[in-house]
Amino acid sequence: MHDGNVADQRFFLVGIGGSGMMPLAMILRGRGATVAGSDRGLDQGRVPAKFEALRALGIALFPQDGSGVTAPEQIVVASAAVEETVADMVAAARLGCRRLSRAELNARLFNASALPIGVAGTSGKSTVTGMIAAILGAAGRDPTVMNGAVMKHVARADRPFASALVGQGDAYVSEVDESDGSIALYAPHVAVLNNVSLDHKSLDELNALFGDFLAKAHRAVINADNADAATLALRLPPPRVTRFSLRDAGADLYADGVEEAPFAVGFALHHRGERRAVALQVPGRHNVANALAAIGAALAAGVSLDDAVAGVERFEGLRRRFDLVGSAAGVTVIDDFGHNPDKIAATLDTLHAFPGRLIVLFQPHGYGPLKVMRAELAAMFAARLAADDLLVLPDPVYQGGTVTREVTSADVARDVGVAGRQAIHIPDRASAAAHCVAVALPGDRIVVMGARDDTLSLLAADMVAMLEGREA
Repeated sequence: MHDGNVADQRFFLVGIGGSGMMPLAMILRGRGATVAGSDRGLDQGRVPAKFEALRALGIALFPQDGSGVTAPEQIVVASAAVEETVADMVAAARLGCRRLSRAELNARLFNASALPIGVAGTSGKSTVTGMIAAILGAAGRDPTVMNGAVMKHVARADRPFASALVGQGDAYVSEVDESDGSIALYAPHVAVLNNVSLDHKSLDELNALFGDFLAKAHRAVINADNADAATLALRLPPPRVTRFSLRDAGADLYADGVEEAPFAVGFALHHRGERRAVALQVPGRHNVANALAAIGAALAAGVSLDDAVAGVERFEGLRRRFDLVGSAAGVTVIDDFGHNPDKIAATLDTLHAFPGRLIVLFQPHGYGPLKVMRAELAAMFAARLAADDLLVLPDPVYQGGTVTREVTSADVARDVGVAGRQAIHIPDRASAAAHCVAVALPGDRIVVMGARDDTLSLLAADMVAMLEGREA
């Protein structure tokens, strides 16, 4: 499988419904592999439509009790989060099955492709990956794409969980993750670096990982407006670097004349003396930067400037990334996977560019992350919430396993309250959602935020239905 040919192989994916595992399952299946898997969410009856979509692709699903791992020739793939004590892992060890992490397998497919394009950075990876997918697709390049989020321009009624594309073209586009260090496994021809900020590791560690990643690439596309990324760019030979910026008119790709709308943004793109007007279907200045990153990657892949602009304008956004779910009773509901201070801040800033109170329902994505980010989260909410905004915190997502609950949602609510902003802790999520709907007035925006929990999208849809009921 060193050449990326998986057609004659059998894979068993533990946690197959996860945001990183599901697209990998689709790509393996699309390339002719035999794919099976298990998932805790399947056993618990969460998001059944997702598992139906996998079955429709010819993927066999099993309970997470070891019953699906039956042959030594199965390659057992699991994300880092899966404990060795899970029955499937116990069965794999007993049978002597080959084991790969999700990142190891994705990196093998990526490195074996003719044109591997890797997208790195603390935030914006999924969006840039989706934008590159839109550009290459529109340009007829038929790429294979591994994304951690559903791309709305690809999704259809019969293919609602489109977080991957399986193409016949030369490009393999993937976001690569620094949080677990697996970025070191990837050898990109084109490397994109959006930004470097504190999320999982120290800045020294991050800069080492990102620096090594960029050094492997024939062409590095780098955000010159991010201090750490710009510094890393200086280590590379200038002909191998494409710099993009919203501040430096001397950058290879420069955007000015930014005009924001509630769910769109326009700008003027400057490249080598040429100017193009660009109209994105996603909002916010951060998405202008994401578009520059994607256009830079597309140019490095041999796409013309005109095709790159036309393609990025076709990008409709990602599910759960500033995703307009619906409006009723004068209230708009938005679903967003913001979960660390930077991502939440970007979403709040984008919303505050337009009038209306915000009611933010934020479900932290675990007790561990909450402990690490407590001070930063509270400071960010205190700085970014307006005086009349309301933050509602249910308890963190908990999907089984052992966990110490040293810091809770109540602690963050108290911190934000002490800093002079409105925050309440309502432990039960359904009750928290009902409260948001009950207090919402015409002109308000309700934002559902959190990660690692697909049911948040269903909750957001429920809130629109509750508002519609109130309207009736």
